[in-house]
Amino acid sequence: MLNYQTGWIEVICGSMFSGKTEELIRRIRRANIARQRVILFKPEIDNRYAESLVVSHSQQKIEAEVARNTQDIIEKSRSYEVVGIDEAQFFGLSLVETCQALADEGKRVIVSGLDQDYQGKPFEPIPQLLAIAEYITKNLAICMRCGNPANRNQRLSKHKQRVMLGGQDSYEARCRRCHSVSPHSKTSLSEGQTEKHDTSLLKA
Repeated sequence: MLNYQTGWIEVICGSMFSGKTEELIRRIRRANIARQRVILFKPEIDNRYAESLVVSHSQQKIEAEVARNTQDIIEKSRSYEVVGIDEAQFFGLSLVETCQALADEGKRVIVSGLDQDYQGKPFEPIPQLLAIAEYITKNLAICMRCGNPANRNQRLSKHKQRVMLGGQDSYEARCRRCHSVSPHSKTSLSEGQTEKHDTSLLKA
């Protein structure tokens, strides 16, 4: 009988406020309990909470390595069995090849990130990772306009760049019906509606 370690890729995706990072932290902690050699990465650009912590919207925290690029991930993962990667959208398409290489080496790779940008368009590299992943989890948030399940990210500012860090003053989770690409959607509530906001910084 053959005896070798099989690697695989797990993708946790969804909109902001959907609990992606919370699920990533849960899986990383379970791997630690199982006494596996675990390393978790966060992108250098994401310093909203702390330099060396991955923090969920619900304020769960866990230590993480800061990665400047995907080459950092490859080099720092050599002696580990489980590799976690948060905020995949900040690493770009090169993350796809990186995850493939890690899984081919027999590692369990757990990736969390947005699958759509603020315009509702597929947000690389998550769509490509979904195609090659063995396990996929898609989380839904709650629409902050109507309360229905939400899978889109509503940008409330006028900025048009695709990648933009922000908090609850810049984004909301929205459903398909309530989502709009208009930068003025924050003030477009119909008469009689009240706008609901979470008081925490945006991170899921």
